[in-house]
Amino acid sequence: MDYKKAADEVAEKILLYSQDTSGWRVIKVSKNVTVSSKPSKEYEGNIYRGEGIIKEVPHKIIPFMYLPEHRNKWDKALQSYKLLEKIDQDTGIYHSVTHSYGMGLISSRDFVDLLHVKQYPGGIFTTNSVSVEYSSCPPAPSCVRGYNYPCGYVCSPLPENPEHSKLVVFIQPQLGGMLPSSVVETALPATLINLITDTRAGLQGLKDRN
Repeated sequence: MDYKKAADEVAEKILLYSQDTSGWRVIKVSKNVTVSSKPSKEYEGNIYRGEGIIKEVPHKIIPFMYLPEHRNKWDKALQSYKLLEKIDQDTGIYHSVTHSYGMGLISSRDFVDLLHVKQYPGGIFTTNSVSVEYSSCPPAPSCVRGYNYPCGYVCSPLPENPEHSKLVVFIQPQLGGMLPSSVVETALPATLINLITDTRAGLQGLKDRN
């Protein structure tokens, strides 16, 4: 697989998602995070968008969110998260394993994703991910293998307060298994809210320790 070509393609899609203002429907607002959704063009489910303000600058937020040495400490949704292969300075293959959700209603999932970090003018930092086949990390019986259609983080400085950032997260996972759509449609907005609030708490904890 041409990982660099795939990384460029997913980055282009995340950029388009971030510029797309039509058709989004707000489905949940909680903890100063707004979650919207619309039908996905990639699969039969929805694409979900979570938006919130973070009290930090983009070039510090994005590494904190995707590097294993940071993410394993703050992301309460994950059992484990590790780099399987470094493609180049900004691109790698990552394996993540989630905890079960909703008192076991959704069992543990794992994902193998190509992740590419890209910077744009104006201090905008992004992660751009898509699931890939990776022979040295086959599905395991302990969890259900999921598939992430193009997903990522778009982090940009707030014009009125450059020390703060707007974080926008896009996800459209195929969770696998036999899950009712009502369960998925409840779980994914909550996942986005928890991701952004856990990021805030983790960054604040890092500041407090320093």
